[in-house]
Amino acid sequence: MATKNWAEFTEQTDTRMKTLRAAMREPAQGFTALAKATIAEGALSSKTKELIALAIGVTARCDGCLAYHVAAARKYGATREEVVEAIGVAVYMGGGPSMIYGAEALSAFDEMEAASKG
Repeated sequence: MATKNWAEFTEQTDTRMKTLRAAMREPAQGFTALAKATIAEGALSSKTKELIALAIGVTARCDGCLAYHVAAARKYGATREEVVEAIGVAVYMGGGPSMIYGAEALSAFDEMEAASKG
């Protein structure tokens, strides 16, 4: 797995997703509504829900999931320590492959955090 530039990867993925959303408007609108409703504050905070989504992205080995859910978790105030603990849960549930993708998730968090400060 090559080192990623997470900002560039996210831009490329955004472009591809925009094309897909235009090609399948109704399902895409439904998915967006589902995502918003699911992440809304409830018994679990939005931050907790994004950390869960990030952990699932790690176990699913989904680069796009890492990029989007790291960004969203940061938006809701997740700390590096919280991200590391969520990655730990993913590794517990997903074994070695999740360890590799956990490293990718932490790399994404660290890059986005550094970019926001610089």
